[in-house]
Amino acid sequence: MSDQILMPKATAVWLVDNTSLTFEQVADFCGLHRLEVRGIADGEVARDIRGADPIANGQLNREELDKAAADPKYRMVAQKSRHAELLKPVKKAPRYTPVSRRQDRPDAIAWFVRNHPEVTDPQIARLLGTTKSTIDSVRTRAHWNSANIKPVDPVTLGLTTQIELDGVVRKAADKKAKDDARKGIIAPDGASLKSASDADGEADQGVAHDAAMGDED
Repeated sequence: MSDQILMPKATAVWLVDNTSLTFEQVADFCGLHRLEVRGIADGEVARDIRGADPIANGQLNREELDKAAADPKYRMVAQKSRHAELLKPVKKAPRYTPVSRRQDRPDAIAWFVRNHPEVTDPQIARLLGTTKSTIDSVRTRAHWNSANIKPVDPVTLGLTTQIELDGVVRKAADKKAKDDARKGIIAPDGASLKSASDADGEADQGVAHDAAMGDED
């Protein structure tokens, strides 16, 4: 099988629609299972996917395609395309904080600890570009500069944008609400729920009351 190509299913759709290649040849080139390619040909798979021409996007040359068309046993070799490389998703690099701003991180961490305890340490670490150990030291006041740390909005400090901050806070709040609802603390609509222990207690009281009434009879 050739190197993993970009948009394998879309490429398979194009090859099925525009060539006489066998299912095995298409599957091998695209890194798919033969039955999956058959499903594409039968219209059962990738119905809504638009075909991608591997020759146009530089992943296959015409000579390779002609060789495969002439010999069912021939397996096409994908070529590395600069165009295809540019289309590949780029992994987001770790957040970089200028040296001049790094001393402000503890103040931003303290702001989260005081105002948004629902935001998790990993979320704070990603947003501010800090470490879990630093966050823990600020929370427990074990940080070497604890005496001078004051809660300050990270947006004001220039460590993040308002949109990023709002997104993190909203995500953490939504997760906390769902967790609370699952535990029976708060209903999804905001109404209070009785815990299982409270319900059991009320049931026991009801039984005891009925028994007492029976004794009086």
